[in-house]
Amino acid sequence: MGMGKLFYGTSEQVVEVDDMLLAHVQKVIITKLRRGESFPLTWKTATGGRETLWVHASLLLRFVLGCDEASERTDAQLLRHLADGANSHHGMDLTDDAVRRLSRPARPVLRAAA
Repeated sequence: MGMGKLFYGTSEQVVEVDDMLLAHVQKVIITKLRRGESFPLTWKTATGGRETLWVHASLLLRFVLGCDEASERTDAQLLRHLADGANSHHGMDLTDDAVRRLSRPARPVLRAAA
């Protein structure tokens, strides 16, 4: 599988995420926003730091998946883990070891492109 892209706001900054993981993140985010629920989303930056975004219905989000297969396959355990995180006070944390283990990417899970 390839790398998907998450664009947010009007910024040109993109967060690259393994396709399989991004497909699951997208499902959780759409469900949360449909319910009118906001939450924080955290990932690792290219420099090794962490960045957190407040996900809210007023914020423009665009998901770009590299292949259709990623959106068709659903891992219930990964989906549940991401949703539980989004429902917690910490928010959805894509730097979490459990996320990396559950998504089983062949390469690094996340990197923020400049």
